Amino acid sequence: MLPIHFAPLQGFTESAYRLAHSKFAPGIHTYYTPFLRLEKGEVRARDLRDLQTEHPYHLVPQIIVRDVEEFNTLTKAVTELGFQEIDINMGCPYPMQTKSGRGSGILPHPEKVREILDAINKLSQPAAEPATDKSPKFSIKMRLGLTSPEESLQLLPLLNEAPLAHITLHPRVGIQQYKGALDFEAFDKFYRNCKQKLIFNGDITDLKQIQYIETRYPKLAGIMIGRGLLANPVLATQYAGLPCGTTTETLLKIHADIAADYARRLQGNAQILDKIRPFWTYADLPKKNRKKIEKAKTLEEYLAAVNELA
Repeated sequence: MLPIHFAPLQGFTESAYRLAHSKFAPGIHTYYTPFLRLEKGEVRARDLRDLQTEHPYHLVPQIIVRDVEEFNTLTKAVTELGFQEIDINMGCPYPMQTKSGRGSGILPHPEKVREILDAINKLSQPAAEPATDKSPKFSIKMRLGLTSPEESLQLLPLLNEAPLAHITLHPRVGIQQYKGALDFEAFDKFYRNCKQKLIFNGDITDLKQIQYIETRYPKLAGIMIGRGLLANPVLATQYAGLPCGTTTETLLKIHADIAADYARRLQGNAQILDKIRPFWTYADLPKKNRKKIEKAKTLEEYLAAVNELA
């Protein structure tokens, strides 16, 4: 049985969601934060706040950078908060990031990747006394490339030599975003030649798909799931054979905890409604219920529509 990692999704898997999910749907090996990034040279305050919350589960901060300078700034900010594991996003496909050379936009630039890997190597030097070693551990989440799978294959010699905890690979190129078929042929090539621990990520939505991937790639170190867990929060629980409620029951429990958190932190019902309505984006809801949720004009109408799912 492979460890299941919960992929970070901007606007969805923030601290309130992660806490509620871990409470009602056990079976996740590691949660990752939505990526921390710089704005005008500073780490975004809300990203840091997301790290400074209760997390009685294994949490790894993810950062997104375009060069070694941004890497150093974000790594310093994260380690100063006590985290010793950091995931680097080299996979984000959205143009807002890729056009500035971040996410999958860094993959066509091996010299920039090399500089970051060199910095990782320096930070990963073991201490003289192993018992006092607090060197951070780094992992990378990436795509096959920005425009071509050849980009990841060309980077593989560099990646293989780096002191990484693991690599998570999504078998699409960035310009596809989430459209088109997964490129299993390109993933096969990377898998065969990768010396690092490798985690599969991409379009996993049910147990049959998990079983297919673990059978096709017996040397995998894990599977990362994002949208599939937002749709069915007990997917990893079911895979682990642990007792759990139905998908809808668990969605409603998670939603109730998040709604209570928002009620404590946010100002006014309109702000709460705007923040919580996207919760159902990936859920498989009856058309009638989804329409009522989407059309609700007040928080009261919205909660009444949600309660009809029970």
